[in-house]
Order: sequence, then structure tokens, then C-alpha cells
Amino acid sequence: MSRFTHFTFMKKGQLKEHSKKRVTALLTGRGGSTLPDKNVILVLGKPLLHYPAKAGYESSLINEHYVSSDSAKILNSAKLIGYFPIKRPRAFSKPDSQHGDVIRHAISYLKKRKKVPDIIVVLLANSVTIKTKWIDECIEAIMKDSSLTAVVPVYPDSDRHPFRAKKINKRGFLEPFFSFKGKREISTNRQDLEPSYFISHNFWVLRTSNFDTSTGQLPWKFMGNNIKPYIIREKTFDVHDWEDVYHSEKWLKENKKHD
Repeated sequence: MSRFTHFTFMKKGQLKEHSKKRVTALLTGRGGSTLPDKNVILVLGKPLLHYPAKAGYESSLINEHYVSSDSAKILNSAKLIGYFPIKRPRAFSKPDSQHGDVIRHAISYLKKRKKVPDIIVVLLANSVTIKTKWIDECIEAIMKDSSLTAVVPVYPDSDRHPFRAKKINKRGFLEPFFSFKGKREISTNRQDLEPSYFISHNFWVLRTSNFDTSTGQLPWKFMGNNIKPYIIREKTFDVHDWEDVYHSEKWLKENKKHD
């Protein structure tokens, strides 16, 4: 029986009614980094990427699993969890490479094999702050509303409200990051400001057809314009240094995700 008919076999062997939509997980990570091989650094005895990969693999709503990377270590490590490797070109593996290009390359790869998904779940290999429940609820949301281009986790953070952000001008002085034209006063109290939310860098659920257009909210144009927030009250984070590794281990223990 095809995994993409009205019924699909779950990972634990049970049969479950499921949407006809093809939902694919795409784990992304590159070898080069300020922290060498950070995506396969051992975190509580397992490669860092094990945690987002496992969260995606345990979702009953995801049909297939792929990993995109230029690193053999990453590809091989993810393969052990059940992710099919997509060798990423060097052009999309540079420090300044854009995530949108990485995703488009993967979609192009799948299109050649006639496996283009309706929904793609992008899992960032350097974040352990991810739960299968979150993934499933985001997938369910985008399935229920065909107008959505993406459903992404966000967390509230008024301490870093954009109204409080500054930049350094050409004279070396601080100035507002953007224009307050038309406004006479802005409260200095964060509780008086309109709530601000930041996109979590753990996973994103995207409608694949959106990649056929060039429109979308900057800087993540590939998310489109109809982005539904999935609010996570706890702040999520991705790993860039050893301090982040420490906090990752702490989060895993607190959430009992290290078994």
C-alpha cells in the first residue's frame, strides 16, 4: 500500500487515517561553522542533529525524511535515523548561503524524482529545542487552512522589541533602527509597547507551492505572506557556541528529551 493513499502506516506499525497531502521533512545543516562540526557534536551522548531529526521522524503526519548537507558526517549521521541524503552543492554551503536557496535545491531534487511534497517541514540541525507535538500541530494548522503559506513557531520577547533597537550611523552615533516618522512619543516601558514576536530557529512548516512565487515577507521570503504563528511561551534557540551546547543539554534534561 502506498504511503500516500488515504491510509498510511505509522512508524510503530499501526494504521491511521491520514490526509492525502504529501508531507516531507527536510533536515538542513552544513559542515562549515564557527564551531567546527557543530551539527554532530555530542550532546548528552548523541549528535546534536539527532534531536531535531528524531522529533521529525516521530511525527505521524510526515511521510518522508531527507537531509540536505555538504558534510558527509551530517549526511551519514542523519541517515542512521532514517533520513535520505541530499548532497548539497558547494554554492549553497557557504557562510553567506541563503536558506531559501537550500530549500529550493531540495525541492528541485525531489521534483526530478517525482516526489515533490505539498508541505515541507524544515528542521534546523543545530537546534534541540523542538517537540514532535509542536511539529504536528503546525502541520495540522496548514492542512486545515489552504490560504496559509507557512506556519512557524514564534516566541514573545518585549525586551528586544524592535522599537528599542538601535544602529550606529556613519558618524558613529546611535540612532533608531527604523524611522519613527509620524510618531511623537514612544513609551520606554516594554509593557506599554505592542507585543513583539520572534521566529524560532528550530523548524518551519511551509507550503511548497509558495516557492513558485518571488513574493513574501522579508527577510524569509520563502515563508510567503500568510504566515500563521505558533506561539511557544518558552524561548527557543539554536547552537552557535559551547555555551549554547550547555543550554541545549539543560533544556533536554528539563524536557526529558535525552532518553
